[in-house]
Amino acid sequence: MSASPILQLESIEVVYEQVILAVHGVSLEVGAGQVVALLGANGAGKSSTLKAISSLVRAERGAVTAGRIRYQGADITHAAPDALVRGGLVQVLEGRHCFAHLSVEENLLTGGFVGKPGRQALKAGLEQIYHYFPRLKARRKSLAGYSSGGEQQMVAIGRALMARPRLVLLDEPSMGLAPLIVDEIFEIVAQLNRVEGVSFLLAEQNARVALRHAHHAYVLESGRVVADGSAAELDARGDIHDLYLGGIAA
Repeated sequence: MSASPILQLESIEVVYEQVILAVHGVSLEVGAGQVVALLGANGAGKSSTLKAISSLVRAERGAVTAGRIRYQGADITHAAPDALVRGGLVQVLEGRHCFAHLSVEENLLTGGFVGKPGRQALKAGLEQIYHYFPRLKARRKSLAGYSSGGEQQMVAIGRALMARPRLVLLDEPSMGLAPLIVDEIFEIVAQLNRVEGVSFLLAEQNARVALRHAHHAYVLESGRVVADGSAAELDARGDIHDLYLGGIAA
């Protein structure tokens, strides 16, 4: 990869309950200012890989038992999750997690209190989110729990962006959403990458849309990397689609 790496995984292993090997020998890089896709079927190890990076795997009785994870050159293999957020590494979990009984704007604000920002900084952060997600500005006073699935996904991403991250780990952003909404969300991700310079590592089953917007991609099967290359290279390989991605072509 041409860009200097903001994230490097070196042969990591992830084990749950001290016996279940979910990720085995995974190595990958995310270049600064790049969108990298982590592709594979359900159960391939994508979410476990992201949670290993963010240290959230420990909340599910898992652990990184081998290998090393580096973020901006520093070893973060066993770092605390809150320290990673303060350092600019934020994960958006699978499933559009929102505080249902808070408004859209209140949800966004909960992501903005990293580093104790002032009122003006919070206001500027909200305006930036509303610029990229105009749907949220229109719904800002509505309860998040009554928003559509697509709007809740936008809230989850916007809340992460309020922390002003350098790297966002985005887990299955297309899950359960209509194709038009999926395309809209991925277009926004591409804009954030291109205009704001935010790097993304996104885990995704929808190879078609992920390869369209990514610079580089890795394919996981049974917790191992079975292929990697530029998004264009992988998109052109019919064997990759047929064997590992369910035959979904771009």
